[in-house]
Amino acid sequence: MTTAPKNQQNQKNQKSQKSQKNPQNQQNPQSTARERLKQAQQAEARTAKRRRGLTIGVSIAAAVAVLAGGTALAVAGASKDDGTATASAVAPANTSPADDTVVVYGKADAPHTLSVYEDFRCPVCQAFETSAGKTVQQLADQGDYKIEYHLATFLDGNLGGKGSRTALAAAGAALNEGVDKFKAFHDVLYANQPAESEDGFGDVNHLLDLAGQVPGLKTEAFTKAVTDGTYKGWAAKVSTAFNKSGVSGTPTVKLDGKQLAVIGQDGKPLTGDQFTALVKQTIGG
Repeated sequence: MTTAPKNQQNQKNQKSQKSQKNPQNQQNPQSTARERLKQAQQAEARTAKRRRGLTIGVSIAAAVAVLAGGTALAVAGASKDDGTATASAVAPANTSPADDTVVVYGKADAPHTLSVYEDFRCPVCQAFETSAGKTVQQLADQGDYKIEYHLATFLDGNLGGKGSRTALAAAGAALNEGVDKFKAFHDVLYANQPAESEDGFGDVNHLLDLAGQVPGLKTEAFTKAVTDGTYKGWAAKVSTAFNKSGVSGTPTVKLDGKQLAVIGQDGKPLTGDQFTALVKQTIGG
């Protein structure tokens, strides 16, 4: 993604201009004031243009960029770690026994594994969840495979804000209540995903309101964990694991290590029936 350009040279030029003596300006203070106002307006316009360009660039990449593997990318790079990912980070209960950065949904003895890489602020993830999410869960519930969730927070860096990290920490609090609670809260987050230009998930009170849609989730312990940010360190650790996974965008879906084209060449996500057919084709069923 294009990053905001540096302003150091502009600042240097402005300082140089201010340091130069201009007899005309000294004789006409009103003219000097007008020039300063004009410069300030031009600087503000340049800043607004850069912000618009960043948001539009991310939106276009998220909406239409399609790779040969069929995965629509929501980002071209990973976010920086926020410094809270430490070995002592408190992990919620019910993470994978093998890796506490992975959330496993489904039967432990399922013959296949569906690895899902997502970011809660990713609009393409939301599109896939809306189109085929119920089927993805149904196949796990009937034992065709178990789902391993690998969650990311890179869109905070690309779009600004902290919604991905805060939502992931809240999802950790839900996971601590139970895997089923995590899955239900996961679905509620995607069903209520804010616009890319908004950092709605950055507000813990909003997340708590959404948690009220999951029966039995909003316990005193859950509320305290979300409010206190108990699982922020874990969320950073999960994000770091994603950054090291080699996956460059979301949604990425792999079945037994083989990447599935869940976004068609037309840029549209698979329907539930299409996803089922793809799974059967992949596992030879």
